[in-house]
Amino acid sequence: MTALRRLRNVPWWRWLLLAALTVLGTIGLGALGVPSPALFAGLLVATVLALSGLGPSRVARPLTAGAQAVIGVVIGLLARPDTLAAIASNWLPVLLISLGTLLVSMAAGLLMGLQRGVTPLTGMLAQTAGGASGLVAISRELGGDERMVAVIQYLRVGLVTATMPVVAVALYGAQHAAPGAEPDPATSGAPWWIGLGVLAVCVAVGVPLARLARVPAGALLGPMVVALVISLAGFSFDASVPLPIVDLAYALIGWQAGLRFTRRALATVARVLPLATVLILAVVALCAGLGLVLSHFTGMTLLEGYLATTPGGVYAVLATAISSGVDVTSVVAVQVLRVVLMLLVAPWIARFVGRWLGPGSRADDDDPEPAGPAGPAGRAGPAAQAGAAGQAGAAGQARSAGQAGSAAQAGPGAQAGPTRAGTGGETGPAGHAEPAGHAEPAGHAEPADTPGRERRGR
Repeated sequence: MTALRRLRNVPWWRWLLLAALTVLGTIGLGALGVPSPALFAGLLVATVLALSGLGPSRVARPLTAGAQAVIGVVIGLLARPDTLAAIASNWLPVLLISLGTLLVSMAAGLLMGLQRGVTPLTGMLAQTAGGASGLVAISRELGGDERMVAVIQYLRVGLVTATMPVVAVALYGAQHAAPGAEPDPATSGAPWWIGLGVLAVCVAVGVPLARLARVPAGALLGPMVVALVISLAGFSFDASVPLPIVDLAYALIGWQAGLRFTRRALATVARVLPLATVLILAVVALCAGLGLVLSHFTGMTLLEGYLATTPGGVYAVLATAISSGVDVTSVVAVQVLRVVLMLLVAPWIARFVGRWLGPGSRADDDDPEPAGPAGPAGRAGPAAQAGAAGQAGAAGQARSAGQAGSAAQAGPGAQAGPTRAGTGGETGPAGHAEPAGHAEPAGHAEPADTPGRERRGR
């Protein structure tokens, strides 16, 4: 098929519909003050179109990797020298409190993994308090169900964003400060083209380094670490990634999760929401307690300790801190450290949890993984798993009785039915697999289209 015919066969109208509705949703949610409106709109629109059969099949993997890289750079550039210098003298209490937040939220995730239809790995990624967009972006790569992770993560962000101003006023006596009383540390003072150049450098250097180092979720962590180094060294020129590129990356991450929704997966997510909400509120309360400890050891006010440890979006905390007239720099510094720490540590812990407790099953097991090599989390696709077994005859015998002998093929020589095997022996009738000794040498895997051959051999 020529390239022109391939272009003609692409369902452009589905992508145009998805993009147009996402733009409208982003504008509407942005007007309502919803955090990360492009990601939330992309997730919502893609889910509706997927359930109605009007959406595209899925987002290409290079696009999702590019979106992860953009989000990694955005997070890395938040860590600026002036913000982190504010907590330099109290780095040990801040680090320990941040680790405490990590442990509390991950423990809640493991409890959520006891719910039917949720694996411990997915629950942990869904409840981890730090970098919601980053965790959603890498959850599938780590072996979790990104649909569940996306919904629970943004349920947490939404609950924290909605309750934070109320709690700050009712429990901590926050007072509304005059506009402009504090500078906004997240504001970029550089033109957009400098931010674009910094993004290009971070991606061009970070992604290859992450691949060489075999870092889990390298498309996000590699550029993020490079952005951290550039920013803390003072070479970022106070730049930030241009907003349209950030919104596009957020939308792609939302599409990635939303387009894979099925009615069965949606029912599983809906069933989990009550428990997830209770766990989120428990984590918020425990983090508020950690905020009291932080204020005791660092000299922060109680309100600053609460805002610094709140497991919500950085920009939502920033808005509340600015309007309350507290020390914005210290609050943002603790929040940024927490987000960076979470994203640096979570992939390694996720890999350990996946190996220790097993990845389990997804919200709907009838949605297979695409065939391919093993990902950074150590999970291989179906084709790679067939090769790893190295025993085609035994693999065929393990399947249900009544399958053809072709289910056990390891090389082109072994075939079902009366056809002669490559070793000179003959297979039995359909449904009878050749003994394991007649299989091809270990490590020779059947091509990825084996399921189709199995059906023809039955």
